[in-house]
Amino acid sequence: MPLVSMTDMLNKAVEGKYAVGQFNLNNLEFTQAILQAAEEEKSPVILGVSEGAARYMGGFKLVVAIVQALMEEYKITVPVAIHLDHGSSFEKCVEAIHAGFTSVMIDGSHHPLEENIALTKRVVDVAHALGVSVEAELGRIGGQEDDLIVQDAEAAYAIPAECDKLVRETGVDCFAPALGSVHGPYKGEPNLGFDRMEEVMKLTGVPLVLHGGTGIPTKDIQRAISLGTAKINVNTENQIASAKTVREVLDAKPELYDPRKYLGPARDTIKETVKGKMREFGSSNKA
Repeated sequence: MPLVSMTDMLNKAVEGKYAVGQFNLNNLEFTQAILQAAEEEKSPVILGVSEGAARYMGGFKLVVAIVQALMEEYKITVPVAIHLDHGSSFEKCVEAIHAGFTSVMIDGSHHPLEENIALTKRVVDVAHALGVSVEAELGRIGGQEDDLIVQDAEAAYAIPAECDKLVRETGVDCFAPALGSVHGPYKGEPNLGFDRMEEVMKLTGVPLVLHGGTGIPTKDIQRAISLGTAKINVNTENQIASAKTVREVLDAKPELYDPRKYLGPARDTIKETVKGKMREFGSSNKA
């Protein structure tokens, strides 16, 4: 099955009251695990790729080639989108699109509203001409993901009226309003702005995206989905689970040196973690 954009899978998720997980790629084992989990759960899936992860793995083109080769090898039948996570510029989004990405996020959230709108509109014009979906962000999501660091003091909730203006003037396919989630582990309990989430959904009418999906209680996940959240991003949880397994294997057998002997079990852990998230989000058997 060829790679697809996010648009159809997210619109179906809104209608069906579930969310599709974006699971970030960090290396070959993450890519294998996430694709295998999606096929076994019969779930649509979004493969998130940050600019830093793409550099680590060898560039946008190599990431796409790896994904396509694995999809063929594993005989993947479920919808798979490959998505640029937190694209930093128009140029990076275009580079990813030309490499074969089927979806991009342009993160103009650090710009004033009008600049964010202008930048996002440029990306949408190019992407939509090629059948590629676009995600935008407004407000500032705290924490650290890859090269992106937002201190707690800089984090800011999105303003619903501004969200409506951005979505209306850019035509984005989905939208990530900053509403209290953070990248990386939470310090204390997450405090999501559900009232604003509901207002943003009513105003914009597009599928919403929840960044920082690791560590959010299931009841909050379910409430967010009921309010129009159709895409939930998870990376930290897979990284923590993977690292824990590697440590356990090497602690038990310190003489091991073959990476397959410790990365293989880590891959299995990632797969089980992703499958659990797909069930929690309600996307299992929705492909």
